[in-house]
Amino acid sequence: MFRATLWLTLVTVAGLALGFGREWLLVDAWGAGARTDGFLVALFVPEAIRMTLAAGLLSSAALPLYQQLDTGRRDAWVSTQMINLLVCGGAIALLLAVAAGFWVRLIGPGLGGEVQQAAASSLLVLSCSVPLLLVHALAAAVGQAQQRFLVAGLGSFLYNLPAVLLLLVKRGDTDEHGLSLAFLFGAVLMLLSVLPLLWRSGWRPWRWHWCWPDVRGFYRRLGPLLASAGASQGLVLLERICASFLGEGAITLVNLARKLVNLPLVALMSLNQVVLARMTQLGDDAVARRRALRLGLLLTASMTIPAAAGMIAAAPSLVALLLPHGMAQSALPMLLAWFACVIVFGAWNALLARYAYAVGNTVLPMRYELAGSALNAMVLLLVPLLTGIAGIAWAALAGCLLTAALFLRRYALLGDALMLRLPMVALMALAAAVPVSLFVQGPWLQLAVATLYALGWLLLLGFWSIAATRESAVDTARR
Repeated sequence: MFRATLWLTLVTVAGLALGFGREWLLVDAWGAGARTDGFLVALFVPEAIRMTLAAGLLSSAALPLYQQLDTGRRDAWVSTQMINLLVCGGAIALLLAVAAGFWVRLIGPGLGGEVQQAAASSLLVLSCSVPLLLVHALAAAVGQAQQRFLVAGLGSFLYNLPAVLLLLVKRGDTDEHGLSLAFLFGAVLMLLSVLPLLWRSGWRPWRWHWCWPDVRGFYRRLGPLLASAGASQGLVLLERICASFLGEGAITLVNLARKLVNLPLVALMSLNQVVLARMTQLGDDAVARRRALRLGLLLTASMTIPAAAGMIAAAPSLVALLLPHGMAQSALPMLLAWFACVIVFGAWNALLARYAYAVGNTVLPMRYELAGSALNAMVLLLVPLLTGIAGIAWAALAGCLLTAALFLRRYALLGDALMLRLPMVALMALAAAVPVSLFVQGPWLQLAVATLYALGWLLLLGFWSIAATRESAVDTARR
């Protein structure tokens, strides 16, 4: 589990680093204003699809189905799903392109008329990437079944590479149409990168196969996942809508805060994919799957708590040092600190959901995630307009906590010693980081103190994880 997570993390970090570089260069070229807000609105739906797929939506449905098949049936199944996803992706792309103006007005109702027109033109081009993204996700699931976890991480790198190169070369002369084409070319590179994997797996483009029961079974598994992901992305959409009424540049600030929060947590996505594959292989061994879940939760805490604590402690310095001049005086440092709290508790939800996915149960996570999303939406509708931009992060935190509580109650983990300790450790680490952010002056000094603080928690939780891993290995050997 450690080795596979490490390799996937290394290849994913390059993609997420390019993703952050893309946001930095965009703000540097156009500023944190209406023009940047408009392009982010246009990019919202394709990017939401890509990030949802990269987080394992399609893999969670396809992986158990693929592994249950005999070797002779797998090629036909892949061919069927390839046709299925190309048709589905084409339909989504057509819907986005035909109604581009409607989608832009829906996502950014507070934007000006000229900005909305430019965003609609960008969305017309960006929509063409959707079928390519879906096929790449299918190939990533096939790769995970064969213990080849690097495909998904490489895809993010290739997707962002053309846009980053264009912004580096043209800077402020970059226009919306050229940048949209760069993202489309990135999606083409993603698809080209997985074709050799599909070829080695036995897929041939001239062997078309269609099996309606395979498609029906796939969507039966995928349906609840789509509902959960749709609710999650609906909340991000609601965040964009709220932000569009909070002043020019608010959408950009929310987007930057989320990008900064996700940047140091590249290993988390990798860990979730590896743990899912591991729990799927364990099959009916409930004790072993439970052990893998508890170890995964501890490893998740080891990644998220130090990262979040370090971000809270160094939020003003990170914004001042990593982003274009002037951003440190905005609301971004405060927003970044609150979103850092969200990732600690939200990260557990992803892993708890995969415990159910491993045995083919996609309905239970959907119900709990929808409950959390409903609370998130209620808070979003009531709080941000009264409290300002920080209310967006508070709403996300409320939804995460409710979802986590429902999962833990269902799995009978509320009384588990590990789950009693981890939230207390998280609260201690996050609360103690606040004085560093408030009272340590100077960006480099604050960053150094925050780094040492985060490193201390990383070592503490790392030793705890190693001890738990050895204990789990001993228990497995005894069995």
